[in-house]
Amino acid sequence: MSSARTARTVVAAALAAGLTVTALAAPALAAGPAAPAKKDHTATQAALRAAVDAGVPGAVAQARVDGRAWTGTAGERGGDDRFRVGSITKTFTATVLLQLQAEGRIDLDDPVEKWLPGLVRGNGHDGRKITVRQLLNHTSGVYSYTEDPGFQQKVFGPGFLEHRYDTWKPRDLVAVATSHAPAFAPGTSWSYSNTNFVLAGLVIEEVTGRPYAKAVENRIIKPLKLRATSVPGARVNVPKPSSRAYSTLTADASAPVHDVTELNPSLAHAAGEMISDSADLQTFYRALIKGRLLPKAEMRELTTTVPVSPQYPDFRYGLGISWQKLGCGTEIWGHGGGIHGSNSEAYTTRDGRHTLAANINADWTGDTQAVIDAEFCGTLPKP
Repeated sequence: MSSARTARTVVAAALAAGLTVTALAAPALAAGPAAPAKKDHTATQAALRAAVDAGVPGAVAQARVDGRAWTGTAGERGGDDRFRVGSITKTFTATVLLQLQAEGRIDLDDPVEKWLPGLVRGNGHDGRKITVRQLLNHTSGVYSYTEDPGFQQKVFGPGFLEHRYDTWKPRDLVAVATSHAPAFAPGTSWSYSNTNFVLAGLVIEEVTGRPYAKAVENRIIKPLKLRATSVPGARVNVPKPSSRAYSTLTADASAPVHDVTELNPSLAHAAGEMISDSADLQTFYRALIKGRLLPKAEMRELTTTVPVSPQYPDFRYGLGISWQKLGCGTEIWGHGGGIHGSNSEAYTTRDGRHTLAANINADWTGDTQAVIDAEFCGTLPKP
């Protein structure tokens, strides 16, 4: 999910109609040339402070370089705070499907119709012509339910205060999407769609016969001992330790700020419902990129990318994971994510030697891309 303020993200065009800054947002994009990488984290700490100076109540980042860990905070934040990670959930979902393919239980080139018969139909959508792979790399053309104006008003706008505890069934989210025409014919373009990963979660459930959350827990969370990571389902609270989350519930940054910490994350399902912390996210992406979770063949598929736009040649998307080349030349893999009052980033270099995970607890201000550039390039935030 996203907002009118996320022009700096690769999905700005696709999701500009969103009413909150970070709701299930995709990864941010590098803003331009950067300085050579530095060995310390001075610039990263400065970027956290700049976010707080811009109005963010609290910011946290953790980094690990060659086994040496660093934690930075600013404002009302603890270094081990848990937070909602939004679309970072997508990498977990894609990893499970790649594992299932490695076990011969599914082929990512299966049509969606094979696993979800009759579900992706209506207004030009046709699950017989869309593959599971196209869901994972956002080339399916399936309309994103988070772009639906009625959904936005109810879930991201002022209606949130009345509907924050509503439970959304994933098939109902798909129905919202298929009430619109697709963005394009499958495989002909790229557009970030949260519906893709709701469908991916449903495919996992059809293949395994269990909730997709169980697959994420048993295949990733438990083996990696991610003790701060969870798939909350309909649980409305964020486990302690954690900070509050805040939103203006509008694209107007001068609007009143609301505490949006409690919400029913079923509105995001496998596209963005998870909770984690900075340490766990680094552990996950480091393990993933170093091949601990997938065989070599599936690693090649994970990291086979497609272009997202001629405007952004240094940003490409794989299967639930993005690649970007920063202004200083450093290449990183990972994902960004946002949901009400929470904007997160988690990235790693390809060798896993340098990782970063960061979060701010506001969705109307704060520049998380500046934190990325600071950590991997040593770029000080602009005054």
